[in-house]
Formats: sequence, C-alpha cells, structure tokens
Amino acid sequence: MKKVINTIILLALVIVVSSCDRSKRAPNLQYFPNMYEPVSYETYGDNPNYTVGMEERLPVTGSIARGAEFPFEYENTEEGYQLAKAELKSPLDILTIDDEKGEDLYVIYCAGCHGAKGDGQGELPKREKFLGIPNYKDRDITEGSIYHTIMYGKNMMGSHASQLTEEERWQVVAYVQELRNN
Repeated sequence: MKKVINTIILLALVIVVSSCDRSKRAPNLQYFPNMYEPVSYETYGDNPNYTVGMEERLPVTGSIARGAEFPFEYENTEEGYQLAKAELKSPLDILTIDDEKGEDLYVIYCAGCHGAKGDGQGELPKREKFLGIPNYKDRDITEGSIYHTIMYGKNMMGSHASQLTEEERWQVVAYVQELRNN
C-alpha cells in the first residue's frame, strides 16, 4: 500500500514540475479572449455595433439625464428676476404643501440669516457677520421672486439650488409666504 501511495505522490510531483516548464513558450489557453484583450472603440468613431453611426448613440433631443433637474427657464439677470416675480407660480397645490417640511428646511438653510420669524434677525446678523438682511414683511416679494432668489441668490445671499431639490425649494417658498403673511 505504501508503494502505491509513493507512486501516486511521485507521479503528481512529476506532473506539477513538468507543467511549470516554460521552455515551450506556447501561449496559455484563453477562455473568452475578449476578456483579456478588449476591443476598444473611439468615443465618436466608427463602431460596427452601430450600423448608422453616431446618431444612435446620442440622447433624444430635449431629453434630460436621469437624476438631473429640469432647466430653469428664467435667467440669472434682473430681467429674469422681474419676469419670475411676475409670472412664476408654485406647482404645489394645497395638498402637497407640507408646512412642517417647509419649516424644517427654512430653519436649516434660511433662519441663520433671515431669523425664525423672517424678520432678518438671525444669528449671523446678531453677531454682525452679515448686515442688512431684509424683513420679509417689508419686501414686495412673490412666489416667483422667492424661488428665483433661492435658485440663483441675490445680493449677499448665495444660491441654494445645489442644496435643495425643486420640490424642497417650493416648500421653502410656501413657508416664507406663510411667514410674510403672519
């Protein structure tokens, strides 16, 4: 029995040693060679996978990338501000306006400067970091002008478009209108 085991071990050792012989220099067998040697194509070059050409790889005209927001049709100018002030209305109806969410967002993004009551007496003006923050009740503002200001900023206020989604901006607009009317 010992002789059989020694023979098997010797045979296995010979197979292992002979398989490591690099004198043949033959390439190894490749399964799925495209995985090892990919075929690359130029970005806008000819590609045999597309018969017509680049047109099939371009997005449909007017389409918006997934996760992207719709473009804001009012420009970041004084004329755009005045136009938004006159024309732009909230797409939220009374059922979709969430006062608690609007208040929470206002406290996070706005109250530091504008104050909890919208009177311009937030922590930063009290510490004299920013001065001249207006009281909402003293301003001639509309839904459109508030939204435009959140989108682009105005005077010392920067844009909050990157921090708030479109729906969240409208929630803040509704809350600011509520503060203004109280």
